[in-house]
Formats: sequence, structure tokens, C-alpha cells
Amino acid sequence: MATTLRFRHDGTFRVLQMADVQDGPEVDPDTVRLLEAAIREADPDLVVFTGDQIRGYDPAWMRTFLRRRGERRGDRVRVVTRFEAWWRGRFGGADDGGEEADADADAAPLDDARAKVRSCMAGFLGPVTRAGVPFAATYGNHDFQCGVLAGEQDAMYREFPGCLNPASGGADAVEPGTFALPIEASDGSGRVAMSVMMVNSGDYADDPDAAGAAETAGTSGTDAVSALAHSRALYSRHSRALDLADSDGYGTPSPEALAWLADVQRTLGARNGDGRPVPSIVFQHIPPQEFYRCLKEVPAYTPNAVEGVRAFAGRCYVLDREACRPGSVLGESIGCPDVNCGEVETLREAGGYFALFCGHDHKNAFVGRVDGIDLGYAPTCGFASYGPASRMRGVRLFEFHESDPSAYVTRMLTYGALVGRFSGNELRVFMGDHLATDLPGLRTQLRRPRVFVATALTGTALAAAFARAAGAFARAFRRRR
Repeated sequence: MATTLRFRHDGTFRVLQMADVQDGPEVDPDTVRLLEAAIREADPDLVVFTGDQIRGYDPAWMRTFLRRRGERRGDRVRVVTRFEAWWRGRFGGADDGGEEADADADAAPLDDARAKVRSCMAGFLGPVTRAGVPFAATYGNHDFQCGVLAGEQDAMYREFPGCLNPASGGADAVEPGTFALPIEASDGSGRVAMSVMMVNSGDYADDPDAAGAAETAGTSGTDAVSALAHSRALYSRHSRALDLADSDGYGTPSPEALAWLADVQRTLGARNGDGRPVPSIVFQHIPPQEFYRCLKEVPAYTPNAVEGVRAFAGRCYVLDREACRPGSVLGESIGCPDVNCGEVETLREAGGYFALFCGHDHKNAFVGRVDGIDLGYAPTCGFASYGPASRMRGVRLFEFHESDPSAYVTRMLTYGALVGRFSGNELRVFMGDHLATDLPGLRTQLRRPRVFVATALTGTALAAAFARAAGAFARAFRRRR
């Protein structure tokens, strides 16, 4: 029997957004502890996973790794993944994906990959299913890289109790990861009082020449099509050599998904019998370009400013406090597509949509407002990839009110508040918090006052030590003469 989502008798409905678990077959215990504590604290009616649940580039999936869709599995394993596999084998116990893997995996690598995906899902879904909370999941740019594609992962999710991902298309769904979750009124009338929209935001730009950067960021709809000729030139100027986005940048929701976002409002309005758009919030993985409009450009020397990348390269930003809610955090650049596919414009024109929330950029946790729509982030809730300090990793809680869902309340439930200040592996967290894979990332790190001071002090100490050593060498050389 299908689960019916409904506002509580007191007129409230609570949603937890869990972003970027991004783990391998054995989910980190700190991630599980955070999810368990957040569910206890929030007592949610629904949990949404907004992509990159699967760390597709983990060494566990080396044999089936896909850097891009359409390639042969296991052909283009990244150097850093091979290094991680070696490191695990040398210093971290069993190597999940290296040359010493078991014979069954060699015989059927894709079957082995599927088993490991199920193991990962069981790990991060455990707190949800044990609590008996319904959940839904969409996809990010790393989920498919394990070699098991979204359609098959969708079927795996449905093996777990409480999964609301629809089994096939229809009025409320268009593709794996893109579907509507109507929430009925508390009076039992069946009227749809609100809807949660899950959107598959794509992974990487499909074609190097047709999915590259617009020289002028912020174009939308059909205007973007005429601005797509410069991706390779732009990348050559602003390369992110170690970035997992690859040279062609991030993808966007499919044309079918964009059309569906408009059509589903008409469907829900017809279901209610009044034809009116239903108040709706969108959850997806990759943010659209409009998220940059929650920021303001500042001089490069501004403390804590982040440097834009790709289509926004060469500019520095801080939060626009007039556009953002109190407590907002900007910890890294916005990893949006190089082109504006017109998604936010589609939401405005369709009516009813009041917010769009993403993950993807693990250190960001802001909520801003652009042209009448809230744009927001949840930071990573996982501990197996890069992100902020342990105490800042968390889950975003939403509380909606039936009388006016757009007047929702949201706040972060952090590891520091729910579990403790430190995780079980602070060295890994520290490395992930200070990770810089390119020059813009390095410059962003150096704009953090503590990092700048520590770097300056370390450099001064090294220079002093070098000067002393040079002086001692010179004195010894003079004595010899």
C-alpha cells in the first residue's frame, strides 16, 4: 500500500534534508551517529536525500568506475583513486578495489559493485528505516560513477521499507530522481496542500562544445543556447585540474524535467479541482547559477571571501546579508553549471514554487532569496569526503505549516550540537576542511584569517630555520678555509 504524506493534526509537516553522504560500502560511523541523532531530534515526517549518497569514485568501485556516462566501466580510474586504493592497502587494512580483490569480484565486477551499493544504502538508510520514516532520494554527479546507473539504483532504494521513489513514470514522475511527493491536508479531504519536488539535476555537461561556459554568466532559457561556444577556451584559462567536475563542467536538469516542473503544477491543480498551483519546494543536488545572486562581489583581499570558478572565475564573493537569512554560511565557491538552463525562471512562471534547496557544495549552508524564491543549501552530513569542521556538518530541518507552507522555518541540526565537537577521525576532517585542488581554492583558503596566520607563521619559522642553517653552513665553510 502506497504511503500517503499528510500534514499533522496540528497543521505541521517536518522534512529532513540529508545532503552528500558520499561514502563507500561501509558508511562512516560518525555519519550514522549524526543521522540517528537528527531523526531523534526532529521527529520528521519525511527524509529527503539530495544526491551524492554514493561515493562513486571510491576505490571499492575501481573496476566499474565511470568518470562520465557512456564510457567503458573501469577504463578511466583517477590517479587519486588509485593512490587511495594503495594507501588503504598499505596502511588502512583491506583494499576494496585494488589488485588483491577477491575472485568473485574479478569474475563479475558489476555484480560486486551492486552488492557494495546495497551495502552503502543499508548503512545510511539504517537510521531512517529503523525509525520508520518515509524517505525519497534523487541523484548527484557522483552516484552513477560507481558503475550502477540511476535507474538501477532507484530499484535498489525501493527494496528498503519507506521508500517513496516511484517505480515508473506518470503524472507525478518523469525520470529516476525527478518526481513529486504531494502532501495532503490534515483534514483527510485528499486535497494537496503542498508538494515536495525531487529533481535529478544531472551530473556533467554532455558535450564539450554544447555544454560549456557562457562568457556572460546569468543568461537563461534559449538565450543560453547562443552562449555555449567557449567551454574549452574558458577551461584552459581557469582549469580545475584535479576537480571531479572534469573539463566540461556540471550538467543541468534534463529538458523533460524542466517541462515537467511546469506541467506538474497543472496536474496538481486539476487534482485539487481549482486549477491553482500548489505551494511547492524543490530539492535537487547541483545548484543553478542564480545561487550566485545570493552573494555580492568584493575585492580579492576581503577576509573569508570565496573565489568563483569557471563561468564566475576571477571574481570574489561574500554573502549578501540583505538577501540571506541569519546564520547563513558561505564556505566555498558555488559549483553550478556553466550555462543557465532556465530552471528558476521555469519555477517562477509555473507559480506555486517558493524554494529550491541543494547540496553539492559541502561547506555551504546559506538560505537566500532571489526574485521571490528562496535558494538554499544543506552542507554535507557525511564524514568520508571533504567538508567543514566536524561540528558544522549536519542535516537541514524544515517545518512547514499547512496554512502557509511558504512561511516555513528551517535550521541546521549539526554534529556539534547533537553528537559532539569532534568526530572519530579529526585528521581526515581537517584535511577535508583545508583541501584545495586548484589555485582558486588555495587562494580561498588563504583568505581565511586563521589559515593565513598559520601559513604566515609557518613560513616565517621555516625561513628563520633556513637562515640559521645557511648561517651555520657559511660559518663552517669559512672555518674550513
